[in-house]
Amino acid sequence: MRTSKKSLPLAVAALTAGVLALGVGSATVSSAQTTQDDAKVKPTIVLVHGAWADGSSWSAVTSKLQSAGYTADVVANPLRGLASDAQYVRDLLATIPGPVVLVGHSYGGMVTTSAATGNPNVKALVYVDAFIPDQGDSVGSLAAAVPGSELDPNSSIVTVPIHDAGGNVVNADVYIKPNQFAGLFAGGIPTKQAAVLAATQRPLTASTLSETLAGVPAWKTIPSWDLIGTADKVLPPAGQQIMAQRAGAHITMVDAPHLSMISDPDAVTGVIIDAAGATS
Repeated sequence: MRTSKKSLPLAVAALTAGVLALGVGSATVSSAQTTQDDAKVKPTIVLVHGAWADGSSWSAVTSKLQSAGYTADVVANPLRGLASDAQYVRDLLATIPGPVVLVGHSYGGMVTTSAATGNPNVKALVYVDAFIPDQGDSVGSLAAAVPGSELDPNSSIVTVPIHDAGGNVVNADVYIKPNQFAGLFAGGIPTKQAAVLAATQRPLTASTLSETLAGVPAWKTIPSWDLIGTADKVLPPAGQQIMAQRAGAHITMVDAPHLSMISDPDAVTGVIIDAAGATS
């Protein structure tokens, strides 16, 4: 087909319009792709250990989360008091950009319930054999709410006094007696590993046991998941279930002791990943 000189400007205009249309279309696809990519951003998983433990209790779960492509951040919970521990975690959360799934084990659940309140980046809470407090609750009150705990404060613990600079006793550190640690916390975990856990436990201050949650619990506004070990001898499973139902948590029951993230890291990791998937 021949094009006359007179019609050439029209042809050029049509071609230019077509190129512009292609450009606009490409921009639209690019923008949609960017939005889609943003939606696929995986949350950072922040893991908070409980009393008589340290960050190494999360080692197996951390490895599995990393293998699944997640960034895991294990908090060195100070274990010096509920309010101060929660503030420490709150300050750490403020350094993490993007969405977060906050996980607490045992006493760590007390801490995460306080630390996450008001933080819009925390998209899900995960409790693992954990305390899930409401305002005014303490570790002591929740532990005693349902009978069945084999952790006897009169025979299972050792206390070490804490002195101030003037020599006055101001608090005490509480340890679990090493010869009772395995039976209480680590049923089913190999004997040698349980002995190491007992020897490396970090103490909780005695005053923390009666310290109450002062603010609004984070589960009031943030969806939660809960894994309950049915062989838990420290925090009775029935009590855990009552707390989880009160919080409206998605509940998973597993045959595991109090340290379920060590005895059954696959189950614990699975619950965390389920919570992470629900945040996107």
